[in-house]
Amino acid sequence: PVLRNPKTKSMVQDMVKEGNMEALKKCFSSRMEFGTAGLRAAMGPGISCMNDLTIIQTTQGFCCYLEQSIGNLKERGVVIGYDARAHPPSGGSSKRFASLAAAVFISRGVPVHLFSDITPTPFVVYWENGAQIVTPHDKGISKAIVENLEPWPESWNTEEALKSTLLKDPYQDINTEYFKAIQKHCHHREINKKSEVKIVHTSVHGVGHTFVQSAFKAFDLRPPYAVEEQKDPDPEFPTVKYPNPEEGEGVLTLSFALAEKEGASVVLANDPDADRLAIAEKQESGRWRVFSGNELGALLGWWLFRCWREQNSDAAAVKNLYMLSSTVSSKILRAIALKEGFHFEETLTGFKWMGNRARDLLDQDKTVLFAFEEAIGYMCSPSVLDKDGVSAAAIAGEMISFLATKKISLSQQLTTIYEEYGYHISKNSYFICHDQEVIRSLFERLRNYGGTKDSYPTECGRFAIDAVRDLTTGYDSNQPDKKAVLPTSSSSQMITFTFSNGGVATMRTSGTEPKIKYYTELCAPPGNSDVPHLKKELDDLVDAIIENFFEPDKNKLQPKPQ
Repeated sequence: PVLRNPKTKSMVQDMVKEGNMEALKKCFSSRMEFGTAGLRAAMGPGISCMNDLTIIQTTQGFCCYLEQSIGNLKERGVVIGYDARAHPPSGGSSKRFASLAAAVFISRGVPVHLFSDITPTPFVVYWENGAQIVTPHDKGISKAIVENLEPWPESWNTEEALKSTLLKDPYQDINTEYFKAIQKHCHHREINKKSEVKIVHTSVHGVGHTFVQSAFKAFDLRPPYAVEEQKDPDPEFPTVKYPNPEEGEGVLTLSFALAEKEGASVVLANDPDADRLAIAEKQESGRWRVFSGNELGALLGWWLFRCWREQNSDAAAVKNLYMLSSTVSSKILRAIALKEGFHFEETLTGFKWMGNRARDLLDQDKTVLFAFEEAIGYMCSPSVLDKDGVSAAAIAGEMISFLATKKISLSQQLTTIYEEYGYHISKNSYFICHDQEVIRSLFERLRNYGGTKDSYPTECGRFAIDAVRDLTTGYDSNQPDKKAVLPTSSSSQMITFTFSNGGVATMRTSGTEPKIKYYTELCAPPGNSDVPHLKKELDDLVDAIIENFFEPDKNKLQPKPQ
C-alpha cells in the first residue's frame, strides 16, 4: 500500500536501516485484537499499532458491521469523541483518528455526531443500548475489519468530510443533558452550599478538569482546587512517570503539595480520559492515605444506598434494588445487600458486562443504584452505563461534605462500614510472564492437581478450599450441575478459589498484558474486628497461594515492580 503518512514511513525506514528486527516484528507481526474493552494498542507504525491506516481499516469494518446490524443506520448515525492523547513521532492523535473515523462513515452516507472538543469517555455512548459491546459483536466487528482492509478512496478525505452536511456537533447538548442528569444524585444541596470542605482535584494532564469543575458546580459544591501543572491536557504527561492514578502515590505528589498549601484534606484524581477516580485523604498522623478501588466501592455503595433509603420509605421498594460488581472486586456490596435486603450480582471482569447487565435490569423496571470494579471504576448513575469518573467525583464531593458536618472522615466512615457489615480486606497484585506456554501449564497444573485429571486442589498450604470456579472451562463446584453461571471464555485463564476461612482468591491472565494477576480478599463476618489478625491471615493466605499455585521460582515469574 502507498504510505500516506511520512512520519510512520520514516519510523519504519529507520527500523529497517538499523536492522531492528524486534521493533519491526512488534509493529507488523499481528493485528490489534479486542481485549476487555475494545481495541488497545500504542500509537505508531504497523498493523499492531494505532495509526491512520489501522484506524481507517477498523472504522471501515465497524461501518460495514453496523450497516448489516442496524436497519436505520443512515437516519441515526454514529457518535465520535476524542481525548487529548497524541504521539508526535508517528503523527497520530486522538483528534486526528476521530476525523479519519468520521470521514469513513460520511463517505458511506452515515450521519456523524463528532464532538468539537475533547471529552471524557463517559460522554460518548457505546452500542445502541448505551453499554460497551459484548459478544457476539466483537467477533462480528473483528471479522468485518479483516474483510475491509483495503482503504476506500474517500476514507483519507478528512477535509471534505468535515465540511459535510452529515456532520453534527453534539458537544453543547450532551454537556447540558449530562450535568442535568447527574443532579438527580445530588441530595444535600443545602449542605453543599455551606460546606467549608477543601478538596484538591487533578486531571493528570487529561480531559477531566473542566468537566469535574462543572460537576461540582452542578452540585453547588465549592470548586475544587485544581493542580495547576496538571490541569491542561498534555499528551506528554510531563509531570508523572505513568499517568494512571491506580498506580497510587507518584501520580499524586503535586496534589498533596497543593493540598498542604491550601489546607485541603482530600484529593480527587481522574485518569486521562476521566472514567476512573482515585481518592486520598490526609490522616491525623499527617500521612496521606490513598484508598483502594475496593475501599472506595464500599464508601460509594454505602453512600448511594443511604441516599436512596432517605428518598424511599416504602419497605417493599428495596426488593427492586440492585448493585453490581465484577468478580475480581470486593464482595463488600454482597455483605451490605444481605443485611439491607437489596440484590447484589457479580459479573465478569470489565464494565462492558456490568453495563449490559444493568441495561437488562433497567429494562425489567429494576433500579440499578451502583456498580463498581476494583480498578477504581464506578457507575453511580444509570445515565451512563459505564464507569464515569466525573459523576463519581461530584457524588464523592457531596459525601465528603455531608460527613464533614458530622466531623467524620472518610477513613472513619470506612471503618464504620466494616464494623457494621464485616471487614473485607483485599490484596491484589501480579506476576509478569512473557511465555504463554508457562502460563498455560501453570493453570493446567491447577486443573489436574496432583496429577489427577480434572481435579482441583482441595487445600493450599494450611488453608482448606471449599469451592472452585473455573471460567475458562465453565466448571463451578458450587452449582448443582457443576456448570458455571457466568459466561466462560476458553481464550483467557481464570480460576477462583473459595477458602473455608472466608478467603476468596482469583487468578487470571490479563487480556492485553503479559501478566498473571491475582485478586484476594478475606471476608469476615460482622463482629470480627481484629484487623491486625485478619491482615496477617490474608498475608499468609497470599504467601501460600504464591508458593503452591504460582511457583514463581520454578516458572521464572517476575514479581510486580515496586
